[in-house]
Amino acid sequence: MIKTTCYLAIGTLFLTSWLPVSASLEIGASIPKADEKLRDISGKDVSLNSAKRGNGLLVIFSGNSCPYVIRNQQRTSNICNYAHKNNIGVILVNANEAIRNEGESLQAMKAYAAQQHYNWFYVLDKNAVIADAFDANHTPECFLFDKNGRLVYKGGIDDNPGNESAVKAQYLQNAVNNLLSGNGIAVNTTNSLGCSIKRQRN
Repeated sequence: MIKTTCYLAIGTLFLTSWLPVSASLEIGASIPKADEKLRDISGKDVSLNSAKRGNGLLVIFSGNSCPYVIRNQQRTSNICNYAHKNNIGVILVNANEAIRNEGESLQAMKAYAAQQHYNWFYVLDKNAVIADAFDANHTPECFLFDKNGRLVYKGGIDDNPGNESAVKAQYLQNAVNNLLSGNGIAVNTTNSLGCSIKRQRN
């Protein structure tokens, strides 16, 4: 009995060692799926590489209907405008594949972007290919890359996504400022709190 249990444990360990593991994107990593074509609300196909500008790239996983996204509307617009004005490319990614017919379709994205006055890319991530490559799980969830396409910050916009009036630390704003000044990022990883990305699972 003991021998059988031992064989089963070894067999299980062997099999699970070959299972794919979702690895978190580490600071210093290159932009994943950088040339993957994504449909923008403009109707054009763009890639993360093509969205990157001289000082880097800001990627935010977002959506139209998540209560946390809605609570962060002004904060999202503020940081995106700030990055954009400082030659950092901005691209918002909607990976909510499982609820495309529930307010997360490309048409709904266009309407939402117009309402929010987006002047940056907002793309549909079909089958959450980009979200999976980033190991992104929430909306909003942010990834900031430098001019060489290396990850310098990942996490939340600030320390209180549920209540703007209680914010004490503006993590993403600080990271952008550090990047622009050429200094190291003081806080490069924080927790992201928000709605779960609604992936389509078979």
